Amino acid sequence: MKASTFVYPWDVNGDPESAARIAGLGVRQATLASAYHSTRALTPRHPRHRIVTARHAAVLYPPGPRWEGRRLRPYAAGDWAPGDAYGEAAASLAEAGLDVHTWVVLAHNSRMGDEFPDTSVVNAYGDRYPWAPCIAQPDTRAYLVDLAVEAAVRPGAGGTELESLGWYGLVHLHAHDKTAGVELGDAGQYLMSLCFCPSCRDGYTQRGLAPDELAASVRRALEPVWRGEAPTGAWEAVEKLLGAELATATRAWRDSVARSLQTEAVAAVRAAAPDGFQILLHADPASYHVGANVGVDPAHILSVADGVVVPCAGGPELLTPFAEQAVERSVLAANFPVVSGMGGSPGTLAEDVARAVERGATEVRLYHAGLASDEDLSLVADALARLG
Repeated sequence: MKASTFVYPWDVNGDPESAARIAGLGVRQATLASAYHSTRALTPRHPRHRIVTARHAAVLYPPGPRWEGRRLRPYAAGDWAPGDAYGEAAASLAEAGLDVHTWVVLAHNSRMGDEFPDTSVVNAYGDRYPWAPCIAQPDTRAYLVDLAVEAAVRPGAGGTELESLGWYGLVHLHAHDKTAGVELGDAGQYLMSLCFCPSCRDGYTQRGLAPDELAASVRRALEPVWRGEAPTGAWEAVEKLLGAELATATRAWRDSVARSLQTEAVAAVRAAAPDGFQILLHADPASYHVGANVGVDPAHILSVADGVVVPCAGGPELLTPFAEQAVERSVLAANFPVVSGMGGSPGTLAEDVARAVERGATEVRLYHAGLASDEDLSLVADALARLG
């Protein structure tokens, strides 16, 4: 079974042993970040540093001329990934015998939200989420599609994995995050992620909803959540809090926006890419979910993209809705965290992959070769050798 591991350019550049070490794990592919959000990352084996701080979302290569004169444009990386950091790392990984695919983070950009607050998701209380660009806004959509093309189709890349190509919301791994004091559940997360920017207000109006009344309804629906009385369950909990009619109407708006963006972005990448270029989305099969693994309609996304990368940290269950809609060419990549210190379980990787295969997985993704300890990597190599 084909396995790939996620990698940052700063894991490879400046470390002459890194590419060979990654290839030695038994993976066939490296999924290398070409556009990424802000982060603070450990580099436990690098000869020149132990911590890399990416201070803002950036492209990890020199942005091209398509952005000249545009208000929304990608930011170049600073000293954490200077020059064509992606290209340098990709060349090293390819020389070590690995296929290289791009890893592109899209609708997740705190710096853009800070500099252009009007681009951000606005919740029912009027709070802006600067890390979450609203994908209903025309300028933001144009930016995301062009970024997907430029960051995905890098020289020598055999494919791409598009992360956060859809709605982002409240959930965000933010510095000193203090948002876990109340258990929101699926329903609270959805309600707190509904956007009320001008574009979304227009969208609600087109569907016969009064935006101010809808926002008031959302705030009322959240009152039990703040008291710690949120209903459990998935979509039915949203319907219980907001009412089935309003819940269905908001979801219809958001689903249509996300589907059209995903269709447009994938088509644009495919038009710019060479023949055989593989396009996958990081995805969740519940279309109302938000975040890095965007909510999608499995049948739709598998008719548009070549496949999906599915989070399997809690088990392989999320693979099933995709497997039910898969066609012969569909790639269903089960994504497993293998960093023990971040909740991964490299010691059970072989067994976890076997369960994922039973649910329809055709490939494996490992998060993340650069962050893992030597012991974790040894367990990964053993598991991949057992899997063959």
